[in-house]
Amino acid sequence: MGLKNPSRLTNVPTAQMDWLKDLPAQGLNALQTLQWLNLWTGQGLLRHIDSAFAAQVLRLNAEAPAPLLVAAAVLAHMEGRGHTCLAVADLCQPPVALLGWPAAAVDGAQGLKAMWTQLPATLVDWQTALQGTVSGPCWRGVDAPDQGQPMVLGGSADAPLLYLRRYAGYEQRVGQSLLQRASESLAVPEAAAREWLDRFFVPNPEAPTATDWQKVACAVALRARLSVITGGPGTGKTYTAARLLALLLALHPDGSPLRVALAAPTGKAAARLKQSIDDALTRLPVPADAGLDLSALIARMGPARTLHSLLGARPDTRQFRHHAANPLDVDVLIVDEASMVHLEMMDALLLALPHTARLVLLGDKDQLASVEAGAVLGDLCHDAAAGRYSGATAQFVQAVTGQTLPAECLAHAAPVLAQQTVMLRQSRRFKGAIGQLAQAVNRGDAAAARAVLSEKLVGASPRSATNGEDAGHNETSALLSLQPTTPQAVCALALGTCGKASYADYLRLMQAGPAEKDAQSHAQWVGNVLQAFERFRILCAVHQGDWGTQALNAAVQKALADAGLLQVKGEWYEGRPVMVTRNDAQLGVFNGDVGVVLPCTEGKPKVWFLDGEALRSVSIMRLAQVDTAFVMTVHKSQGSEFEHTALVLPPGGAEVLSRELVYTGLTRAREQFTLVEAEAGLLEAAIDRPSLRASGLSQWWF
Repeated sequence: MGLKNPSRLTNVPTAQMDWLKDLPAQGLNALQTLQWLNLWTGQGLLRHIDSAFAAQVLRLNAEAPAPLLVAAAVLAHMEGRGHTCLAVADLCQPPVALLGWPAAAVDGAQGLKAMWTQLPATLVDWQTALQGTVSGPCWRGVDAPDQGQPMVLGGSADAPLLYLRRYAGYEQRVGQSLLQRASESLAVPEAAAREWLDRFFVPNPEAPTATDWQKVACAVALRARLSVITGGPGTGKTYTAARLLALLLALHPDGSPLRVALAAPTGKAAARLKQSIDDALTRLPVPADAGLDLSALIARMGPARTLHSLLGARPDTRQFRHHAANPLDVDVLIVDEASMVHLEMMDALLLALPHTARLVLLGDKDQLASVEAGAVLGDLCHDAAAGRYSGATAQFVQAVTGQTLPAECLAHAAPVLAQQTVMLRQSRRFKGAIGQLAQAVNRGDAAAARAVLSEKLVGASPRSATNGEDAGHNETSALLSLQPTTPQAVCALALGTCGKASYADYLRLMQAGPAEKDAQSHAQWVGNVLQAFERFRILCAVHQGDWGTQALNAAVQKALADAGLLQVKGEWYEGRPVMVTRNDAQLGVFNGDVGVVLPCTEGKPKVWFLDGEALRSVSIMRLAQVDTAFVMTVHKSQGSEFEHTALVLPPGGAEVLSRELVYTGLTRAREQFTLVEAEAGLLEAAIDRPSLRASGLSQWWF
């Protein structure tokens, strides 16, 4: 049922819902639909932009039916939750799991289920409602003219997908570009490659016949202009990438240097990538007469950069300096922490990358995806564990590496992208309790994860406490488990009352000051303070509430001040850790960079950052977009590692917790991990809730 003046519906009053009792007789019209959506917006279930988008759809087509308006609001809402599209089949029933609303918003006369009694029940009826007229607000693709409609109906006839227009464009370009890069075979000098790979990878004497997946990854990367190397912490992704660079240098034709660029989504991850690559190349045993100048390669690469810096971010615009008409000047681009790269950024990166360049993506497919919409690495690594390699791939690997791929990793139906994807499977970091816990979380085994925390798998008896404030711990103290009744237990961790590392470490170094007053001593002192600060971090799932980043940052700051470790004088007090929340290319700081306020040699406070082993400082007067960073979200911690990591799960947090969040927070810890549960059972609730993002990207290659 259409309206003559739909523009007046932007702010439909929701107080009067008397018409609900007449719905079974007259059906749901556009006005009533927007009233209902605005009611949910007022309850905080939908964002204002979600219901406003539905109103905009009605403006574009006054005859838009109720299902189209509802789908528009749900689609906009799902984009805000990281999804790039909406499976139309999910609308045939009330999308309770998809939205994750509380029971009170699902049941009742004004709830989700009540509205869905007025909406189509079959996929065909939903498709009919979404397609509407040729000039409607939803473009149907090849069978209708493109008139710039805000929504696109894509996917297949059996599995239709609804997109916001720009995400349909991103997905199409990214899918086509990745498929093209993976499909175009490159000539490989197999004998020379075999000689170099045998030199770079020494067989494991403990398992001489086991598949060396690092060696396989290097070989596979030679075949095409796209390669994906995934694996958990400690599996050697950057170690492998360094040997791949040495291999590409060795096989690169004479007459031109190999142009290599390193990048990552955050400054911290970029710095770690550069340091890891440089260390691995420096330690690579290459005879002097081999003609392989790795030192020159290291110098020519320069520093690793954030993706925003690499592409040339411009202030106040989504456009970059580098694009298809002004591509990057590289032969090889290695991107670390690719799980954090969202769909829009991947689109921009591929547009700016020359067709002749190689793209190597490194990342852990099981980590949290980006805060922005899309999970590109997850889509790429859909079947990474299974392998699904073709006979041709197996023959190539055998010829170039001498390795025989396991029979279970071969498949008759071998997708193109799978041939360029390798999962590293042996972790050299997590072999103890932290590794056991990470594996249990990753495979969704909540009982085993709890058993590890309770020390049933590590051979020690946990301590118990009637007040719930004490920590269970194993003999090596690799794992701590707290179920406190108040957030004060988090402050105790910060003070160092339990755990191997705490914020007390860096604050005591700060109080001691430089050994001498000269610049060298000052620089050494600053570096030591920053390194000590990086030993410990508290991670949260949310910003708001008593157990969120905002309240816990204030509580930790007060606890440290009360203990005499901080003197909080004004906003920019000495020792304050800060996180940059907005990119500023002119200052050389980017979203996620973390520094500490310390005096310079003249005594003026500056924010000091540690990039690998290099120090840089920025005046506090020039840093407007920062937050205190005693506590940060798990998302912001990606790309970082800490000796001791504490993960805080908030009460009633089932809607924000996920298996990937726990796994990501846990794997930030090198030596010790502390789990803080504000309520019993939160770990199990999170592990039982894997994070799934709707996407049509994998349809391009699977």
